[in-house]
Amino acid sequence: MSSTTGRIFKATTFGESHGGGLGVVVDGCPPRLPLSVEEIQRDLDRRRPGQSQLTTARTEQDKVEVLSGLFEGYTVGSPVAMLVRNLDARSQDYQHMREIYRPSHADFTTEAKYGIRNWQGGGRASARETIGRVAAGAVARKMLSVLANTEVLGWVSRVHNIQLDPFSDLNYSLKQVESSPTRCPDSAAAAEMGEAISEAKQAGDSLGGVVTCVARNVPAGLGEPVFDKLEADLAKATLSLPAAKGFEIGSGFGAVSLTGSQHNDEFVSDADGAIRTATNHSGGVQGGISNGETILLRVAFKPTATIASAQKSVTRQGEAATLEAKGRHDPCVVPRAVPLVEAMVCLVLADHWLRQRTVDVLEGLPPS
Repeated sequence: MSSTTGRIFKATTFGESHGGGLGVVVDGCPPRLPLSVEEIQRDLDRRRPGQSQLTTARTEQDKVEVLSGLFEGYTVGSPVAMLVRNLDARSQDYQHMREIYRPSHADFTTEAKYGIRNWQGGGRASARETIGRVAAGAVARKMLSVLANTEVLGWVSRVHNIQLDPFSDLNYSLKQVESSPTRCPDSAAAAEMGEAISEAKQAGDSLGGVVTCVARNVPAGLGEPVFDKLEADLAKATLSLPAAKGFEIGSGFGAVSLTGSQHNDEFVSDADGAIRTATNHSGGVQGGISNGETILLRVAFKPTATIASAQKSVTRQGEAATLEAKGRHDPCVVPRAVPLVEAMVCLVLADHWLRQRTVDVLEGLPPS
């Protein structure tokens, strides 16, 4: 079971929802990077459960312990190992699920692959696995900020049928995003989303939605022209998140309604003589390589699979059964998915930034 992502900047997550704890080992982080535990904790606090009435009632502080890799406020070049302990797991809530497959969960497929599964909260398939991703993403975020002045910010742009214009405003701030428990920066839409999530929760149901994410001030040249296209790696990273079902970058699926003359991003020179594009239908990536414009992507998340209403299923022996969930679950995952998407974008960009440094070194060599 592979739990590692990245070529140079690598993150290996570990742990399960109802085990002793979860965490990550980050390898390849450059030394002498200023980094505090508080900066890592800040992103974990945005991910943790129990933030509002719109999220799961599981009470976890998710306090991070940095076990290695930091000394006197700086990375030292060795692996950065981080751990978050589970404090509020209630494994008894899942006892009745040990013989029944939960609809749209990983129960059946995990057992089909490995011949065994952890029925307590879903094991590695649980969304609590993302603790390690967010902690690693915080390290990557700091590296990108210090070395490239890159900012990564996500927000909820859709819940069920309530949505923002995907191109109306991409200049939101973290303060605007965090002003609502929905993490939608538009106050009117946020209020509608919050009401819809609450109604679904009361009805024992769940809703899906979309997280929009931008990466600002990304240097041109990140990514590869063939298999490791930047958008391909961003897609793989974000689609590896629990409940993620769709990915698009720039104009995305909307491009099919445009002509080539409408969609092409024409090149211009700005006041400083820098080459830019007049539009950004490409979403900051052309030919698999960043072009220096803002990277714009969207990730669609399905409705939470675990709901309070009764559902039909079968047992491990194939007998018909009715399942009623007793665990604590988010009625809509997208508010808490925002820092998850940001983390995966940060990890991909950090890895490609370091990979590009090897190309930059080779540019100084004499021609063969």
